[in-house]
Amino acid sequence: QVQLVESGGGSVQPGGSLRLSCAAPGIIFRFYVMGWYRQAPGKQRELVGTVGSGGNTNYADAVKGRFAISRDSAKNTVYLQMNSLKPEDTAVYYCNIHPAREEYWGQGTQVTVSS
Repeated sequence: QVQLVESGGGSVQPGGSLRLSCAAPGIIFRFYVMGWYRQAPGKQRELVGTVGSGGNTNYADAVKGRFAISRDSAKNTVYLQMNSLKPEDTAVYYCNIHPAREEYWGQGTQVTVSS
């Protein structure tokens, strides 16, 4: 089974920054679009953004201009750089392919933004 491992979460104040990492099998990086997702308490899981095999990206309106996704094929790792964080960004963040496969969801990494 494919194993995706997220890391880098933590607690920050509004306006702060965090960088999340997602390690995945090389075969997945080579042939699939990767996505970052998040789920806040009491809300449905939502797509944050995607990165294709060539590095092309797309973002949800809520994070445009603040978040950036990058891809390092040599390290089989996808990153989510989060700047100007807001309390509404508080959520568990997950990586998966896009469209997501239910069996690929991992434990995610918690991001908490508060004063």
